Formats: sequence, structure tokens, C-alpha cells
Amino acid sequence: MPEIFKTKIRKVGTSLGVLIPKELIEKQKIKEGEEVEIGLLKRKKLEEVLKLFGTAKGTKPFERDRIDRVDRW
Repeated sequence: MPEIFKTKIRKVGTSLGVLIPKELIEKQKIKEGEEVEIGLLKRKKLEEVLKLFGTAKGTKPFERDRIDRVDRW
């Protein structure tokens, strides 16, 4: 599962960069020069994604309403 953490965008020369927290570096055993993939969600989008978790709580378990799709094997 991906790690989610807050960080600020910083100016690095003429580019922008992010700092990865030390705890995450140690946990993931990230080494200098290693390639990593980073996903980017602005704060507003992250809040929208987090709202989706748990929205199905309290619903009844799924029951198939058509027997023609039931496994016959």
C-alpha cells in the first residue's frame, strides 16, 4: 500500500522538489540515487479521495439476483 505523507514543495535551483521524511526513507530502505515512483495529490483532491473510504459501511452483503451468472462448475 502506498505511503501518504505531507510535505512542502521546495525550490531546488531552477526546479521544484520534495523532501521525503526520514522515517519513510528508513522504512522503505530508500537509497540515494535509487529511482522511486511518486504519486501527486493536491490537498483538496486528497480530501476527496479520503471521503470515499468507508462509504459502503452498513450496506448488506452482495447477493446475486440472477442465477444465469452463477458458476456451474
